[in-house]
Formats: sequence, structure tokens, C-alpha cells
Amino acid sequence: MNPQEPWTPKPADRLIRHPRMDRVVPIRMRLPARRVKTRVLDTKLVLVWAFGLLIGVSTLLLVLPFSHHSEGFPIVDALFTATSAATVTGLVTVETATYWSLTGQIIILALMFAGGLGIMTIATAMFVIAGQRISLTQRLVMRETIGTTAFTNITSITVRIVIWAVAVQVVGFIALLVRFAFLYSPGEAAWHAVFQAVSGFNNAGFTSIEGSKSLSAFRADVAVLGIIAVLILLGSTSYWVIADFVRQKRFSTLTLNAKLVLAFTAGILLVGAVVFYTLESRNDDMLGSASIADRAVTSVFHSVNRTAGFSTVDLGRATDETNAFYTTLMFIGGASASVAGGIKVNSFALIVIAIAASIRGSADVTAFGRRVPLTQVQWAFALGVVSFIGASVLTFALAFTEQDYPFLDLLFEGVSAFGTVGFSAGITGDLSAAGKVLLVIGMFVGRVAPPIFGVVALSGSDEKSLYRYARENVLVS
Repeated sequence: MNPQEPWTPKPADRLIRHPRMDRVVPIRMRLPARRVKTRVLDTKLVLVWAFGLLIGVSTLLLVLPFSHHSEGFPIVDALFTATSAATVTGLVTVETATYWSLTGQIIILALMFAGGLGIMTIATAMFVIAGQRISLTQRLVMRETIGTTAFTNITSITVRIVIWAVAVQVVGFIALLVRFAFLYSPGEAAWHAVFQAVSGFNNAGFTSIEGSKSLSAFRADVAVLGIIAVLILLGSTSYWVIADFVRQKRFSTLTLNAKLVLAFTAGILLVGAVVFYTLESRNDDMLGSASIADRAVTSVFHSVNRTAGFSTVDLGRATDETNAFYTTLMFIGGASASVAGGIKVNSFALIVIAIAASIRGSADVTAFGRRVPLTQVQWAFALGVVSFIGASVLTFALAFTEQDYPFLDLLFEGVSAFGTVGFSAGITGDLSAAGKVLLVIGMFVGRVAPPIFGVVALSGSDEKSLYRYARENVLVS
């Protein structure tokens, strides 16, 4: 700066008083670039855009001639399959192994892999691709999305989860490959092993085995069913619960979240297997003529698959009591921050212990010597009610468009779609185009609504109110 010239401050100048000069001098500084806010990548909508884009692009790819063996233009089937795979539901309108070509099946495989990790990673990926710095609010959202309590290192945590998920699927692939090597040629064995490993861990429910309705061809193969069941449990239990269990190694030292997930998951598995065994052992169309061992394996496997949708029997032949009970299990789903859908075991556990506390007349909701915050209990009840309304609306919409089917079958399909499970009463492929589109909407909403609901709850103000209203009792009985 020329001292003879008058100085005019610029926006990038900061004025300070020089310690040895009796005047103010300018210091040139670089102002931080202003962040441009965008409604497209709004925190509440990023998951909608991510899954919508993923499903849209995949639908276009599946419609192309190299993806299928049909001579027509299967836009509805392509949309349904893309949505089912991206939301890791597993409902199908056509047989995966015969209708879709190898290219189409590879697309489905990629969708299952991306969709299973989507809730945990897609939002972060879109923020990075868009060149946006993850703000404090967005970190809070991502913290809830991936199930951590940390505000920092969101990216590194996500990387750890992805590495763990890939490692589990690789181990599952190797285990299935060893078994399939005795059943198929080397190329077929490798393809079926990788497809079923990804489908199993991500609770997707798709199968690549030709001539096998779901996993009916392996009904007596304990090795295959056991490997897939373990993959399903690992995927539906969540990284955090598994990591906590591996680190602590004792149930008594686990976090309350891990204790609730493991205890209620074990209870649900046991009750589900007992109910299936008891009700279907009297059904000649299902397990009536099977051996005790076959009944036990089938019952346990289907209890595990309440989150994945694999089956070794035709659930369309199951009793109404069994399907009604499994509708409830599908509605509950798997653990929070896992690949499974539903209202989550965590929420169900909070609802149960809150009801128990109310019956006891306790003002606090406690479990395993710990008190649960009232806000989390309210969140669990809110999520349960909203999900119940969503599944009910979907079911009644199906009843309006599909009047030729029993209401219980439509309820079973509707809850399976909204809970992103994949169990079917055998009517999915026979539904009208309107019915299939309704299931597409149900799968999409059921996958993205819970985290968005959490975002809305988290975006509310945490400030304490400056005043409180007068209390007045309401009759409740």
C-alpha cells in the first residue's frame, strides 16, 4: 500500500491497532467461502433423493433388453424389482433366476449391496460428492443414521462399518462356495455363493437358484440354511451390538442398547420358532408329514427370516394364525442401525418395558438397572403408531385395488412390504399393476420414513420452555 494514497477498506480487510504506531492499519485476510444452501440436499430429504435416484437408474437399466429375457417392456416388473432390491425387501413379481439375465442379476446384486448399507452410507456419500462440509446438524443426523453417539469422525466410523459388512459377506461367500462346490459347476457355485451371501447378510431375500422358489431346494440342507441364517442374524443385529459384544464378551457389561437388542431378539426368535412349529405341525400342507428334525429346522429358519423373507415352504399354505402372528414379527423387524426394516427391536423393547412400568405404576422406565429417558420412550411409541398407520393405509389401499384376495393375505403382503421383509403369501406376482405400484410405494416409504422421522424429531429445538401449562388429568379407562 502506498502511504501517500488514501486507504479505503475492502471487505477482505480487518482493522487492528498497531502496537507501535498510533494509527489503525489494515490486515489483508481471506474470508471463508460462503456456503450455499440448497433445498435439493436438504437434510430431511437426502435419503429420499438417494434411494429415489438409485431406484430410478436401476429401473432404467433393468428395462433394457440385455437385463431380461422378456420380449416386452417390463417397466412395472423392473420398477418393482429395483425397489425391492434397493430397499432389501425381497418381494418379487417374477422369478429372479429365470426372468432376469446375468446382467440383470448383477444389477440386482449391486442394488442389494448398496441398499443394505444405504441407510448408513448414502447420505454421507451424497454430501461428499456435492462438496458440502458436514455441518453440526448433519453430523447429528448421521450420528442417528449409523447408530453412533459421536459427533466427529463420522466418515471413519462409516468406513469401519462398511469394512465389517464386506468382511462378513466375504466370509459368507467362502462358506457357501465350499458347500455349493458339491452341487454346481465352479462358475455356478461361485455366482450362487456371492449372490446368496450378499442377499443373506443384507436381509434382501432374493435367490439366484433356478427351479427353487426362494430356498425351497435347500429345505433339508442344514449347512446352507445355517450359513444364511447366521448372515441374516449378523446383518439384522447391527454393527454396534456385535462390536459391543466382541469388546465386552460378557452380557452383564454390555450397553443397555445391546442388552435390549440381544434379549428381545432371542425372545422373538424362540417364540417365533415355537409358534411356527406348534401351528404348522398340525397342517398337512406344511409340516404335518415332516419329521421332527425337519419341523424344528424349518421353524427356526423361518423365525430367523422374519427380517429377510427367505422361505423353504410355501407360506401361502400356512394357517391364518401363523401368518397373522408373523405379520407382527415382520412389523417389529431387526435392530436399529442394521440392514433390517420394521419399527426395530429397540423400539419394540422400549414399548414393552414402558407398558410394564405403567402397569407397575412406576414413573420411570427401567431395564437392566438403567433408566431410559422419557424422550426415547415417546419416540418409540410415536414410531410404532406412525408405522402402524402407514402399514394400515397400505393394506386398505390394496384391499381396494385387489378385491379378489383375502384380506389377511393382503395384510401379510402390505406389512411385508412396509417392513421391507419379503415374506409373501404367494400372491405378489398375480397382483394388478396398481397393486404392485402400491407395494413399491410401501417398500420405499417403509425404508426411508423411519430415519426421516428421526431427522424431523432431531431438528426440533432442545431449548427448555420458559413456562409450563397447568396440569389436568384425563380419563384413560
